[in-house]
Amino acid sequence: MAKKFLNVGGAKPPGYTHVVTSPPGTLVFVSGRGGNAEDGSLPEDFASQCENTFQDLQRCLALAGAGFDDVVKINYYVTNMGDLAELRRIRARYLNMDNPPAATLVQAGLVPGLLLEIECTAVIEKGESS
Repeated sequence: MAKKFLNVGGAKPPGYTHVVTSPPGTLVFVSGRGGNAEDGSLPEDFASQCENTFQDLQRCLALAGAGFDDVVKINYYVTNMGDLAELRRIRARYLNMDNPPAATLVQAGLVPGLLLEIECTAVIEKGESS
């Protein structure tokens, strides 16, 4: 049994899935990650912070033996909804947009200088990792 990506009424919404089901496996929860670079610096622009965040998520997932194809739920917290197009452009390089995970987007007040935070949940199907 593989993951199933389901949408109410069968219509595919733009950039996310309404419901994702997954077979038994290992759950991976990645806490909210911000836009800091690997050296700890925080760029001032959204695109750099977004790229840094997805690279950091990739490292976190890899620690658990997972990757972006294993992500079933992702939450985005942004300070400015005007950055949504840039977020979508960058995330398309990381997530499977043919079968995107379930997602939530929230405009939030984050720590000063932080323009976004992303957290995710992944499922490593039995037999994929030890």
